[in-house]
Amino acid sequence: MTLRLIQIVTPEGERRVLAAQADGSARSINGVSSTYELARKAIAAKASLAAQVETQGLGDEIDVAVALSEGRVLAPIDHPDAAHLHVTGTGLTHLGSAEGRDKMHKAAAAAETQTDSMRMFLMGVKNGKPEAGIVGAQPEWFYKGNGTTLVGPGAELKSPAFAEDGGEEPEMAGIYVIGDDGAPYRIGYALANEFSDHVTEKQNYLWLAHSKLRPASLGVEILTGDLPKDVRGTSRIWRGNEVIWEKPFISGEDNMSHSLDNLEHHHFKYDLFRQPGDVHVHCFGTATASFADGIQTKDGDVFEITAAPYAYGLRNPLITRAEEKVAIKAL
Repeated sequence: MTLRLIQIVTPEGERRVLAAQADGSARSINGVSSTYELARKAIAAKASLAAQVETQGLGDEIDVAVALSEGRVLAPIDHPDAAHLHVTGTGLTHLGSAEGRDKMHKAAAAAETQTDSMRMFLMGVKNGKPEAGIVGAQPEWFYKGNGTTLVGPGAELKSPAFAEDGGEEPEMAGIYVIGDDGAPYRIGYALANEFSDHVTEKQNYLWLAHSKLRPASLGVEILTGDLPKDVRGTSRIWRGNEVIWEKPFISGEDNMSHSLDNLEHHHFKYDLFRQPGDVHVHCFGTATASFADGIQTKDGDVFEITAAPYAYGLRNPLITRAEEKVAIKAL
């Protein structure tokens, strides 16, 4: 059974995990206050999430639309200790994703020479969807931060004062909990805005790592089970009451140069990412970004991402943090 897991805070300030339906109706899950706690119980019981929810039982019906309007919907996954939640991602994974990246870096390469981005993309096209049991091409991989960088629906995406750009990247993200046996257990998939600094990246590809050290947002719900092979959505930027940019985006394996299994393998092959109790939010890439169309975002702009089969979209305003001076202290 497919579940839609949502985390909220009640008007009284108590946390709840909800089991929601495709029509938006939702009921609280008894006996747990977080998706993480629910997943840990399911892993310990060697049960599916659906079976664990049935064991826990369902409580009151909750109006998610009201909770959203009142700013009480949280990111659908978090960890009691934010340092044990890891936000990472892969790039150049979608058919068409190399075009925008290649434009950014081609000026730095000889006209007759393929860029590193194009070479990596073509490696994925050739060997990113291997047969079962065979390891495929490695994707581009990057680190974004820990749980302190992850925000939920409606929350601000805070760009640092030194950033040169703040741009959206509409993606699917896999959500995982590492069991006590060291195995990654996939909870499901969520909408994500893998927010990045494309101007910094454009200047030098070796600054990609810097450009990704920005917050990311997750949509309202985690969809359990398999991700549809063909995901279609829309990415928009609102400036006041006007949409200044809008474009469809696609995801799912039918539209990707890598299989999800291959992307998961190349992340979790590292012991570092199989530490018991940790949570992983792994973004799977996109082929659509407003920066490739020459859009320059401003404080107050609102990013909006919608996609079937998700019942709720993801909206986040952009702000720039005040300049901070970091003092290094000798001990």
